[in-house]
Amino acid sequence: MNDPQVLSAEHEALREDFYRYLASERKAAENTTQSYLTDVTFFLLFLGATTIDACRPDHIRRFLAMEDQRGIGARTRARRLSSLRALFRYLHRRGRIEQDPTEHLEAPFRRRQLPKVLSEEMVTAFLQAPDTGTAFGKRDHAMLEVLYSCGLRVSELVGLTFSQCRLDRGLLLISGKGQKQRLVPFGQQAHRRLMHYLEEGRPELVRHPTDDVFLNRFGRAMTRQAFWQMVKKYAAVAGINSDKLTPHVLRHCFATHLLNHGADLRAVQALLGHSDLKTTEIYTEVARERLRAVHTDFHPLEKGAL
Repeated sequence: MNDPQVLSAEHEALREDFYRYLASERKAAENTTQSYLTDVTFFLLFLGATTIDACRPDHIRRFLAMEDQRGIGARTRARRLSSLRALFRYLHRRGRIEQDPTEHLEAPFRRRQLPKVLSEEMVTAFLQAPDTGTAFGKRDHAMLEVLYSCGLRVSELVGLTFSQCRLDRGLLLISGKGQKQRLVPFGQQAHRRLMHYLEEGRPELVRHPTDDVFLNRFGRAMTRQAFWQMVKKYAAVAGINSDKLTPHVLRHCFATHLLNHGADLRAVQALLGHSDLKTTEIYTEVARERLRAVHTDFHPLEKGAL
């Protein structure tokens, strides 16, 4: 009997083909690619000796049911199905299977979780946390301001280069997921902080010619991990629970605060780089939740004043 933890040669070759497709053709981010491959690997192990062209919807239903029995949550199972959809669409377009077995399958139900968002006052305190008397403080101040002002993903921020900057026009040319490009404006305050860093902070960090904007102490581009640690440090300085503040929370704050101030949903979608408006719509629910909380806290009928 074959080891159930080892892929067959056919499945291993399929996995490698799918990896090349994700990395080369779809140009998916490395984290996304690895997530897809992990999900697909679990499914291929489940299939065992069953070939991919013999796979039917019932195979996928049984796989998801088995994952449920293993205690895998609905969110992860929904992601597993999403990864399998990508796999089978790829195979169908290549003519390697006649029908896509995921075509009519519904994703496991999962409760839609609202993004964590800080108040504008808390964000202001956080942005003011760096000590701008040092080169690193100037860099950190600029990074936080640009992140919140533009709603960037962490990878987009730490990978920012001068060739992407249109400083005279207040714009950044961002390459997002799937290498999709978008122009993102940044405000006057973020512009001031960025120029302050470029003129007075970055020269102290340069070790060799580089197009990277935000440099670490070795003169190389900042890493995602280093930026995460920076956020945790300044959360503590600002007196904010670090569990409530991650780099991605600032992206949520950017979207929600724009909507709170009357921004158009389509405009926010474009700024975030979302391909599907449904992804952006969740921020309208966050804004509605905030309005409900304000009503509960301040309406005289709720407070028993009348």
